[in-house]
Amino acid sequence: MTGRVGIKDVARQAGVSVGTVSNVINNPEMVSDETRLRVRAVIAQLGYVRSESARHLRAGRSRIVAMLVLDLANPFFADVAKGAERTLRNAGLGVMVCNSAGSVDEEADYLSLFAEQRVRGVLVTPADGSGRAVESLRSRGIPFVLVDRTLPFADGCSVSVDDVLGGTLAGRHLLDAGHRSIVYVSGSGHLTQVRDRHLGARTAVREAGLPDSALVHIEAERLDVASGRDAGARLLGLTPRPTAVFCANDLLALGVLQALYAAGVRVPEDVALVGYDDIEFAAAAVVPLTSVRQPAARIGRTAAELLLDETENTEPGPRGHAHRSIVLNPELVVRDSSRAVPYPMAG
Repeated sequence: MTGRVGIKDVARQAGVSVGTVSNVINNPEMVSDETRLRVRAVIAQLGYVRSESARHLRAGRSRIVAMLVLDLANPFFADVAKGAERTLRNAGLGVMVCNSAGSVDEEADYLSLFAEQRVRGVLVTPADGSGRAVESLRSRGIPFVLVDRTLPFADGCSVSVDDVLGGTLAGRHLLDAGHRSIVYVSGSGHLTQVRDRHLGARTAVREAGLPDSALVHIEAERLDVASGRDAGARLLGLTPRPTAVFCANDLLALGVLQALYAAGVRVPEDVALVGYDDIEFAAAAVVPLTSVRQPAARIGRTAAELLLDETENTEPGPRGHAHRSIVLNPELVVRDSSRAVPYPMAG
């Protein structure tokens, strides 16, 4: 027999009804020993494998959770996904991780696909900051949790990090080291995290009594190493050259570090550098990178726990699921790229 073997093929070969084959698979105690042995022999002979997806679709209870992140090439999102996956696998669920590449259109396509497949729930870091895209999940009865984002509306759960605080920590650190001219390198301004980290750095500048002009903004095309190199080349052309750089993520910072190194600019002697996320590569850079650490695995784990609570506790009232918006605090990790450098006294 060629092609995919179906339950009807097994029934025909065994001389029984489709319902009998289903009972052999799902409720064997309901079938006589003789019939059960005959059906199982045909299953083995034909190589029949039941479709788990079809079974769960019929039951309206998928065992798959979908996760949609902005950029799987960024180790931060990989760590978030690992944290979520461990929690969901311990609950007996599978995880399908997808990448929107920061595209609103790709995000919409994936969310439609998840709804068509009737996944149990969705963990999503939205490219569309308005929240309109994920509202479609709610209208279709699919639970979701926003990851590394806050919800613009109350009907849902979210897990995020206080990025304004993170930007403020980075700015204060550089200002306390004596820097009075800082460049903020970011990705696209439509991302909430990018704007919040900028706001935090600007808050630190204002707290220090400095004008807003003390913080120069360079917007990179993307949040990756190549865009960081381009931004590094641009800041090298600034006159006067700023003495400190704060990047919206570590990949940008690593790109800036490469550009400075290639131009013979010393870090931190000539320019101090701070990143964001504290990915594994930050500590392993040629000049270990100071970074604002996000608890990536905890973000994923907490988001998964919220989703499990919503999917399991469906009854209304105080015993049912209550939507929550959890905000975690970042932490500044100081390394060589921004340490204060002692200068020789003039003689």
